[in-house]
Amino acid sequence: MTAELAVDRLHKTFTLRTGRRRTPLHAVRDVSFELTKGRTVALVGQSGSGKSTVARMIARLEEPTSGEIRLDGVPAGRRGRALARYRHDVQMVFQDPFASLNPFHSVAHHLARPLLLHHRLDAAQLRDRVAELLERVNLPADFAGRKPHELSGGQRQRVAIARALAPGPRVLIADEPVSMLDVSIRLGILNLLARLQREEDLAILYITHDLATARHFSEEIMVMYQGEIVERGPADDVILRPRAEFTKRLAAAAPDPTRNPRLAEHRPA
Repeated sequence: MTAELAVDRLHKTFTLRTGRRRTPLHAVRDVSFELTKGRTVALVGQSGSGKSTVARMIARLEEPTSGEIRLDGVPAGRRGRALARYRHDVQMVFQDPFASLNPFHSVAHHLARPLLLHHRLDAAQLRDRVAELLERVNLPADFAGRKPHELSGGQRQRVAIARALAPGPRVLIADEPVSMLDVSIRLGILNLLARLQREEDLAILYITHDLATARHFSEEIMVMYQGEIVERGPADDVILRPRAEFTKRLAAAAPDPTRNPRLAEHRPA
């Protein structure tokens, strides 16, 4: 398969300052992988492992210290029209749905803004597209007039997903999209992402600390530890036959997903 998005030897170093002393922090070191359409790759690691920094670099919210990100073989744009074209194709869903939505603006405003940025639409077309986006994430059209504080956590995350879909991306970066939500509604959001992937033929990078959901919602798992990918492979191989010591500890601590039939029935084919 031809890669939609390729990450090649990505590094990110931050500088920590204590008085006059400067200490380098190597958050991401030599990370390489590919995302292809119609597939989900999970990037798994504990807090501070560097996985969210990888996501932010792919979304062009952080500049890599070195390395390259390519979309269809073309280096990711850094500014101007090149960056706008890249962001048309690569979108991100953030961890905290409330923080990612402006509380002073309506749902319609949040969805209309990326539509107007990437498409030429008149007022009637804009209303129709907002209603269509809400329908795609299983929300009623009349939610367009609501503010974020009037929605539940799960509803806010559905709006955030709809906003990410607005430009018509081919690659979706989902950074811990259910970690801030109640356990009872997490499965619904993950099932929504799985359905959208099938319908839109999306390439998805699913970032999480949870091996159980990574196994059941992705075909491939990469395990990250202290800024490096220490293991990767098909989901079952990584979970059932881990090689890296850190992966073994993660697998031992993870709940057994075979005991949860709701997860098992939604596993990718």
